[in-house]
Amino acid sequence: MNPISLDSPFNTVNTPLKPQAVAVTPGEAQKQFKTMLSDALSEVNSLQNVSSKKTEDLALGKPVELHDVMITGQKASISLQATVEVRNKVVEAYQEIMRMQV
Repeated sequence: MNPISLDSPFNTVNTPLKPQAVAVTPGEAQKQFKTMLSDALSEVNSLQNVSSKKTEDLALGKPVELHDVMITGQKASISLQATVEVRNKVVEAYQEIMRMQV
């Protein structure tokens, strides 16, 4: 096992934050966020569909490895749980902002 050296890319102790080179308008930021969120939800949906298909194939007796079915099922489950947690945090942050007095 190799130790992490001081010049390692994982060393962030004394690394200054780099400012963004290009300013992003609020409209562009909203579009980027929308695209990122849409892509993430599409990925979760894709994992759910793959899991359903493999489970169906196993139930129909098609040649599918049981461990593949279990792994894809767990991936889909974990991605869905993570998505729900992110949604909960976003709703919580929104509610906290709405409670702020200006």
